[in-house]
Amino acid sequence: MAERVVRQLIDDLDGSEISDGGGERIEFSVRGVEYQIDLAASNIAKLDKALKPFVDAAVKVRGSRPRRAVKSISLNGSGNGGGSKEQLAAIRKWARKNGFEVSDRGRIKGEILEAFEAAH
Repeated sequence: MAERVVRQLIDDLDGSEISDGGGERIEFSVRGVEYQIDLAASNIAKLDKALKPFVDAAVKVRGSRPRRAVKSISLNGSGNGGGSKEQLAAIRKWARKNGFEVSDRGRIKGEILEAFEAAH
């Protein structure tokens, strides 16, 4: 039996199909929160044009590698990335209010801790 799987990217902005080589997945970060969006070439041009004055005035803060290691942030000064129960509960409440998925128990993702610290 033969099977063919086709992966079709859809432009997240306008819902159009992205033809082979006609689009790109863009990753960006704003205020400590990382995003990704699939865009067709025409919408990439619009995004580039809108961001150009800001990118031109900005300073690049990390290399061109989009992936980074997850790091633990110390919220209590102990260096172990933990915090008081009250503080961790407050972070979870803030994260949910701001669209992050966070469990009721266990470790809080580094990206959520970074976003929380950036917001406070």
